[in-house]
Amino acid sequence: RERIHERVVHARGTGAHGTFTVTDNLSDLTKAKVFAAGETTPVFVRFSAVVHGNHSPETLRDPRGFATKFYTAEGNWDLVGNNFPTFFIRDAIKFPDMVHAFKPDPRTNLDDDSRRFDFFSHVPESTRTLTELYSDSGTPASYREMDGNGVHAYKLINAKGEVHYVKFHWKSLQGIKNLDPKQVTEVQGRDYSHMTNDLVAHINKGDFPKWDLYVQVLKPEDLAKFDFEPLDATKIWPDFTERKVGQMVLNRNLDNVFQETEQVPWPPANLVPGIEPSEIRLLQARLCSYAETQIYRLGAKRLQLRIQRPTVTVNNGNQDGAMNFGKDTTGVNYQPKSSDAREEPATARYSESALAGNTQQAKIQREQNFKQAGDLYRSYSKKERQDLIDNFGGSLATTDDESKHIILSFLYKADPEYGTGVAKVAKGDLARVKALAEKLTD
Repeated sequence: RERIHERVVHARGTGAHGTFTVTDNLSDLTKAKVFAAGETTPVFVRFSAVVHGNHSPETLRDPRGFATKFYTAEGNWDLVGNNFPTFFIRDAIKFPDMVHAFKPDPRTNLDDDSRRFDFFSHVPESTRTLTELYSDSGTPASYREMDGNGVHAYKLINAKGEVHYVKFHWKSLQGIKNLDPKQVTEVQGRDYSHMTNDLVAHINKGDFPKWDLYVQVLKPEDLAKFDFEPLDATKIWPDFTERKVGQMVLNRNLDNVFQETEQVPWPPANLVPGIEPSEIRLLQARLCSYAETQIYRLGAKRLQLRIQRPTVTVNNGNQDGAMNFGKDTTGVNYQPKSSDAREEPATARYSESALAGNTQQAKIQREQNFKQAGDLYRSYSKKERQDLIDNFGGSLATTDDESKHIILSFLYKADPEYGTGVAKVAKGDLARVKALAEKLTD
């Protein structure tokens, strides 16, 4: 009775408290008070691994969660992201199956690379994010020394009702530091909680980690100007100027791991006026699925937990429910109503974008699954490329022959040098890889 369900993903994690201060006014883009000039907002951040369970070594190769809860003057806003700027899939219906593929074999409970490569051989849009995963970015040296990303595009709405699409990026002021394959072995041999220990130690001694928040901005009328679908979580927005917003400082460690990092929910649907979800399919599904799993883990009244409680009065009309420890002294728990009505800002439903055509389940038209993976590979140093090739090839060598060669063709299509290098380490047939790559379009 002292335990609750472990998170299915992002189980291994830690957190810290701090503040976010706006340094550059964003009132031209959004009416959200959290981005008003000079505004300082309390925040709570949870860092995590994704696939592996609680108490697993923090040296294991994995994306890292970077989730920030802003306790704003208008309610809580949750920016739920990762250290990678892209995700593996664009179709939300694949999410549970992707998690299954990453998890151990249910027959043996043993980790098996062939499971995930079998899955991803049918998901070519994963190529860029797989490249991130098998690079040294998949094994960060510390939480302090990694960036964070909102991954999805969001919509900002200003006081005039004007809409802009944005992507959020946290830039570490500590710099970026990753572990290469040799360092991973050395660190794991002496400390399987190296990332948590590092964060706690630096905050305890007053060396507070800092990140600057930047946004990339896209006008709705420019969505069609890309040679790929910009509202696709598997893509970055290359060559887009980043605009600085403010700075986050983490200055206080946890008081209680369970009550804070384990009980804290991260619903992407926690938004405030002036910030809205975009039409990205993956994000639209997360708005519902995260709330569902949090009800399962924490109960229907999870939003009353201390770590989740907003700094402002909550007026949502909810009542009763198991473990309801809130205080409700009003008898009017409905909307619309004559007195003390909840604000329903018209701009929250405003959009100039005309919708036409049919609602349908169909693939997006501008996929471009491989170009950005090649761009990423070519951005690495010589050593970083070799680490990537060794990491990827070593894992791919253990998978089944068909999946291996399909994945290798994805890498070759992204960059011939990349695909050739990984094929050599994975003991693939390069002629077969080239033939498969010839059939791919981008």
